[in-house]
Amino acid sequence: MLYHLLSPLRTQISVLNVTRYITFRTAAASLSALAISLLLGPWLIRKLREFQIGQVIRTEGPQSHKPKAGTPTMGGLLILTAALVPTLLWADLTNVYVWIAVLTTTAYGAIGFADDYLKIVRRSHHGLLPRYKMAYQVLVGIAVGAVLLVLAHENLYSTRLIFPFFKRLIPDLGWLYLPFAVFVLVAASNTVNLTDGLDGLAISTFAIAATAYTALAYVTGHRVFADYLSLVRFAPAAELTVFGGSLVGASLGFLWYNSYPAEIFMGDVGSLALGAALATMAILIKQELLLPIVGGIFVMEGLSVILQVAYFKATGGQRLFKMSPLHHHFELSGWSEPKVITRFVILGIIFGLLSLATLKLR
Repeated sequence: MLYHLLSPLRTQISVLNVTRYITFRTAAASLSALAISLLLGPWLIRKLREFQIGQVIRTEGPQSHKPKAGTPTMGGLLILTAALVPTLLWADLTNVYVWIAVLTTTAYGAIGFADDYLKIVRRSHHGLLPRYKMAYQVLVGIAVGAVLLVLAHENLYSTRLIFPFFKRLIPDLGWLYLPFAVFVLVAASNTVNLTDGLDGLAISTFAIAATAYTALAYVTGHRVFADYLSLVRFAPAAELTVFGGSLVGASLGFLWYNSYPAEIFMGDVGSLALGAALATMAILIKQELLLPIVGGIFVMEGLSVILQVAYFKATGGQRLFKMSPLHHHFELSGWSEPKVITRFVILGIIFGLLSLATLKLR
């Protein structure tokens, strides 16, 4: 909105010429998101406590987590507000891809909100039935995939896949891109959700991944950088840099209150929305296959759950890990919670740097 208000005035007020540049608007969106998070955080924490909206701890979880019961949850509302408001303020709202990112993130946030609400009402860690929760995620994914196919039909999007490390391997999935997009969205949202088990773990590793995708969005839409890196240039994707910057700023602001020991938890309203936001950026800038590298921490967490369940069933009750997701395994192995978080963040940074390095290793 501010972009559309200020941009026409740049001919009269020369200083407003900076609104033309995505780099300026991304920085403005990041700082706006950070400010919103920091300013609204104390108010939201206070209100959540007043309404007794506290975290319900799983009975089968680590015993060290029992004191966290009652900590205000649904802090994802703060993240969404801090990320989406600056996007609407500083992004070009005539860009359809910005709206796809905003609406997809909001939709997954709504699913998480319903799940969190039921947990609070029932005073249980059980929210939406898993089949319903998954069904809603798939339905939103189908809607996103269908929109992308329509855009592809109008030559406004590409259903081709870009493989990391391979310059000329660019297969076109055609209509099969729809189930592929659904898988990416559902997988990313659920793996981020699984990672949200320690104070500050999910939001800090997400911030790293979002930073990487913000950089990728910028180079994908930049003619010189895209040509230099032999990327498939997609100019409209550049506007998603503003969305990515908002996500990074909102994440850092939320981490201020979510760092160990956490004053507030994000809940599913945050984790599902953030996973979907990351996946949507990956899809729209045509870097879907880079997501397992950028979000390597989320992949590790998701695989640990899958392997644990499979091994448990195959062996008649034996466990591969002491507990899944993976961060709980290290907790029960004697690592303190801050040590687990710090080491996972270090790994997240390594994954993020590796993902950016793949742009030249092709």
